[in-house]
Amino acid sequence: MPIHEIAVGRYDEVRHPGAIKAAAAEFFSTLIFVFAGQGSGMAFSKLTAGGATTPAGLVAAAVAHAFGLFVAVAVGANISGGHVNPAVTFGAFVGGNITLVKGILYVIAQCLGSTVACLLLSFTTGGMPTSAFALSGVSIWSAFVFEIVMTFGLVYTVYAVAVDPKKGDLGIIAPIAIGFIVGANILAGGAFTGASMNPAVSFGPALVSWDWTNHWVYWAGPLVGGGLAGIIYELIFIGGSHEPLPTTDY
Repeated sequence: MPIHEIAVGRYDEVRHPGAIKAAAAEFFSTLIFVFAGQGSGMAFSKLTAGGATTPAGLVAAAVAHAFGLFVAVAVGANISGGHVNPAVTFGAFVGGNITLVKGILYVIAQCLGSTVACLLLSFTTGGMPTSAFALSGVSIWSAFVFEIVMTFGLVYTVYAVAVDPKKGDLGIIAPIAIGFIVGANILAGGAFTGASMNPAVSFGPALVSWDWTNHWVYWAGPLVGGGLAGIIYELIFIGGSHEPLPTTDY
């Protein structure tokens, strides 16, 4: 990854109509995603008297988040790129695909979208708690590594199917692939860390419930994982100008 590709941007970039529209798209996409994902957990808990932590609850969470993210990425893709995640935005930044100024604007919009979604859920459910992410049966450092690995897989997928200029027809299935990897990671890590992979998704529930226990893990882990994925994919595959295989070779 050539270092000159990383750009800070101009301070007046935040006033550009295109940047404002992109931030608005990130806000609404994240709101849609968090409302569906967090809401599904609350609904399952209500219907099963607290059974959201059961195997069935884990599968339900994986499916709801996969479907929700698929839609959230799809509806924002043509406006903002459909990041819906500060870790994806950070991965795009270290790969030279978004400026720092615009990236910060995206992160603010994502965190606001998550917060508004949780406030709406709390209001519409009569005050049901929007539970913050929490560790279960693992140490804080194990959780940190869990979040790094899961987010690495997510952002690596984003690069492969959405950012890579040689993605070809794979770009058509980008929202599906991104939703699927999040659903799969929830099945892998949901029972241990909640499988956030997304600082904004963790921020909204933590703010509304005012529970910041181990919250740093859900920022540090995803940002490290997302940054590593962006650097590695950009350096090895995009910067290396790989040649796509002919269709007959797939």
